[in-house]
Amino acid sequence: MSPAAATMRIIDLHSHWATRRGYVLQTEAELAQQHGTWRSSPSYRTEAEMAGDFAQANVRTVLDFGFTKFLPVEQAAPLHDYGFETQRRFPAVIIGNWLHFQPELGAPALAEFRRCLDQATGFVGLCASGGGGLPASDPAWFPFYDLCIQAKVPALIFVGTTGLGAGLRGGMGIVLDHSHPRHLDLVAARFPALTIIAGRPAWPWQSEMIAILLHKANVWYELHGWSPRYLTDELKREIPRRLQDRVLFGADYPLLSYDRLRADWAQLGLSDQVLEKLFYRNAERLFAELGHGPTPDASTPDAAAPGALTPGPSKQ
Repeated sequence: MSPAAATMRIIDLHSHWATRRGYVLQTEAELAQQHGTWRSSPSYRTEAEMAGDFAQANVRTVLDFGFTKFLPVEQAAPLHDYGFETQRRFPAVIIGNWLHFQPELGAPALAEFRRCLDQATGFVGLCASGGGGLPASDPAWFPFYDLCIQAKVPALIFVGTTGLGAGLRGGMGIVLDHSHPRHLDLVAARFPALTIIAGRPAWPWQSEMIAILLHKANVWYELHGWSPRYLTDELKREIPRRLQDRVLFGADYPLLSYDRLRADWAQLGLSDQVLEKLFYRNAERLFAELGHGPTPDASTPDAAAPGALTPGPSKQ
């Protein structure tokens, strides 16, 4: 690993909570699956310990509960508030939160999203995950996209296969086709003012995802959940070429460690200039376009102060 890659700061667009209350895997079946899928084991952290992990790795991150999409709104709301409170405690390393909803719940879910946009002091974005729910192109999502546009926040639309349910009979009911990139493409075409981030490598539909990225200027790409060693050759070729200004770092902490990801990215032979774009510069540009910049280095004194990430005007 080059000295630059070993110490380069990271803006992580997608990771999870390591605390017991927020841990992404909740059921016994999910926890049993962790070792086989991600080669890791649960090791719960306090909020302060989790923040210390990010600081030690020179990382600022946006966190995702994930499992809250399966909860009734009245049960998800306290977890959302827990996320906002923790972000306020550790603004130097936690940029904000991704929020999941069941769009088929209609007005109550939309009202909770509106409340979260009004209450949060850090970054807030919408997760549209077809895993265990409606695909991103379903009209039930459209009011949520309209609210994203009004609030000037992005939608993280998951693409590709998921480790959740992998190897289980019925895959926990998750329909992989609901995360086909064509659903994202339809949303990007219908809502050109919406900033979309494609979440996860889009295997086995990687060629389709690359085509969408080259065609739709309102789509970005973050690569959480995979070691870059296992990305398709096509994607590895495009990252330092046509996609170098569109890719964003995503980790999936605590399921994958930052040390491992740094080492695996460095082994791809990318230049330090491309790694800088991937690790943090593209994310800085994304936040600036959304009106949420700047995103200072977590090692600077200003980053530790509340409001280091300035909320956009739409959240007033």
